[in-house]
Amino acid sequence: MNILLDDSGDELLIRVLETRIDAAAAGQFKDSLRPHVAAPGPNIVMDLSRVDFLDSSGLGAVIALRKILPEGRLMRLAGLTPNVARVFRLTRMDLVFDIVSGPARCAG
Repeated sequence: MNILLDDSGDELLIRVLETRIDAAAAGQFKDSLRPHVAAPGPNIVMDLSRVDFLDSSGLGAVIALRKILPEGRLMRLAGLTPNVARVFRLTRMDLVFDIVSGPARCAG
């Protein structure tokens, strides 16, 4: 799974460099990020601007990562492509996640 982590600012920026998070990749995606998300630390911005396709397994992996956040730690999603944004809208997960438009940047 091609992911870039930048924790140099006040937030942990997770850049997903894959174009697909589907059934074939969802488990590896979740497993590679679990240690970084489940531990105490700064709030998270997950940049999905390179992801063109997200299926129900990929959505489930993003939801699972959100569920394991320690209390008080927040996760925002940034840079959703139209296809990925549509999945969040259709499943009403856009009401659950804090989604920001534009490219993700670390604060600080």
